[in-house]
Amino acid sequence: MTSDLTITAVETREYQWERETPIQNGLHTYTHHEISFVEVQTSAGITGYGIGRPRPGERGFRNSFAKKLIGRDPLMTEAIWADLWSPKLYGRRGQETRALSSLDMALWDIRGKLAGLPLYRLVGGYRKDIPFYTAGGYYAPGKGLKELAQEMAGYVEKGARAVKMKVGAVEIPEDVARVRAVRQAIGPDIKLMIDANCAYRAYDAISLARRVEDQDIFWFEEPVQPDDYAGFRRIFEATGMTLATGENEYTKHGFRDLIATGAISILQPDARYTGGVTEFLKIAALAQAHGLDICPHGDQLAHLSLLAAIPNARMLEYYPKAPGMADAFLHTRPVNADGTITVPEVPGMGLDPNPEFLRHAKRLA
Repeated sequence: MTSDLTITAVETREYQWERETPIQNGLHTYTHHEISFVEVQTSAGITGYGIGRPRPGERGFRNSFAKKLIGRDPLMTEAIWADLWSPKLYGRRGQETRALSSLDMALWDIRGKLAGLPLYRLVGGYRKDIPFYTAGGYYAPGKGLKELAQEMAGYVEKGARAVKMKVGAVEIPEDVARVRAVRQAIGPDIKLMIDANCAYRAYDAISLARRVEDQDIFWFEEPVQPDDYAGFRRIFEATGMTLATGENEYTKHGFRDLIATGAISILQPDARYTGGVTEFLKIAALAQAHGLDICPHGDQLAHLSLLAAIPNARMLEYYPKAPGMADAFLHTRPVNADGTITVPEVPGMGLDPNPEFLRHAKRLA
């Protein structure tokens, strides 16, 4: 049935739409949502979707890679991945890997659709309901302690059993006050995570960690730059606080090196960046062998089926609709009252675009 299956075309559609309110983390301000839908068409009439970002470098690599896919068997994911990941020709830790990731996701979507199975069942299947945490607590003009506390408490009222907030954009005493206000608002039984988005030097991260350790912080995310392995070790040795990182890491090789620091307990690969489904599953297995959990960064629908397939999934990062990225997909899932999200029982990854929503977005390409 599949011996003559080939890739016939690769197309990318890029969109952008304005956020209702700009958001700011420890280092960056975001005014718009943006997404690239990568569409891989096959001779069987099955179309696979992957997602990425409309960045010039990623776009250029993706267009170059797409030409190499025409006529290939889409089920040969390992062979295609090996052909496209060529450090000497393209590089190994940046936009080229992100471009490869979006194509790899589309190939796995084809595999699931061909089999008539959701991805999580295709690659093993471990559970159907995934615990989530709500990512919020961004900085914004006019958002004081009262508004921040109301926001985070609101997530709990909507079913979140864990929430994450930003730190790193203001002086440490102000962030300490923000953390304390949130803990008071959500109560003692809700997990609270803080995320610096690489804003600190190790000594500042240590200072903040010591001053909020009595607030029962579940993890401290990206306290320093992603390549500062020595900094992660210093923070962990000085504070003992659980550290999480990995959204800016690439391939199993990068996560091998993160694990080797002995400082990271929560690994956060993003399938859109780190090498797609092919590499995500290897990273998850590597983490499992070291007794570490996976809590992926970013888009919830890209990772929901992946987390349902592995035994060491801890939580899914969830962004409330505002309208947000979730509106761009057909198979977006609601949250459950018990703090979980149920994986969609649709063939493939469930990344099919929502044309009704996207027709109102700005088309970039």
